[in-house]
Amino acid sequence: MVMSVQAGTTHETDPAGLRAVLADPRRKVALDGVHNFRDLGGYPAFGGTTRWGLVYRADGLQRLTSDDVNVLRDRGLGAVIDLRTDIELSERGRFPLDQHAVQFHHLPILDRTWVAGSIPDFDNAHDFLMWAYQDMIRVGSANLAAGLRVIAATDSTLVFHCAAGKDRTGILAALLLATLGVPDDYIAADYAKTEEGMQLMLESWRKAAEDNPPPDPSKLSMPPAFYLSSPPAVMHEFLDHLAAEHGSALQFVRSLGITDDEIDALRTKLIEPAA
Repeated sequence: MVMSVQAGTTHETDPAGLRAVLADPRRKVALDGVHNFRDLGGYPAFGGTTRWGLVYRADGLQRLTSDDVNVLRDRGLGAVIDLRTDIELSERGRFPLDQHAVQFHHLPILDRTWVAGSIPDFDNAHDFLMWAYQDMIRVGSANLAAGLRVIAATDSTLVFHCAAGKDRTGILAALLLATLGVPDDYIAADYAKTEEGMQLMLESWRKAAEDNPPPDPSKLSMPPAFYLSSPPAVMHEFLDHLAAEHGSALQFVRSLGITDDEIDALRTKLIEPAA
């Protein structure tokens, strides 16, 4: 057993059980143009488990095909939170509102994406990602809070996303799951699962390279060597950082101005009580 501490409560995490929850066939939504569209249901939470089919995390939804849109329409998708910058929306497009009308919320977590040469010099992914995630919660705190409020207030199925579905999406997912009482081990495992989608994304770029070259590495949202990496140790350390600075990830969420009523609304909406 691995011991996990969340919000002052000690949980025993069964590694086999954790792997089974992550591998649940409901987790991954198979789409043609988007590779990291995943359900945040099924995780242990305060008094139950997170509900299936209500909140998803994803990569760039501008790549959705018409068939993909039909899949999401059938799932009742009614709201999208786009965490990318203004420039990304302008240059790369956004969710195809002309094909399926949803409530569209643009809540950029960064003013501009990181590019090679414009950030401190790091020689490993761990140090870069820790720096990057602390930068996110400094620059993007207001819109992280706004994202949680949108999730709490939205009646329909919702997805939040960035470009790759790993970093900005990963931070909002971590704060949401922590607010619901999901143990750190599960939050870190959910984050780590992103690498599977990143590999699919890379393969898609390779297949399309003849007609559509992959993005210029200098324009990626992080240095190319770190682009695919989402090690669970990074998310554990990020959550430990929030605990050291604020007492817990939940207390950090409260420091953003999220009220107890809003926390209750999130839990009521997104937690299936234990039988």
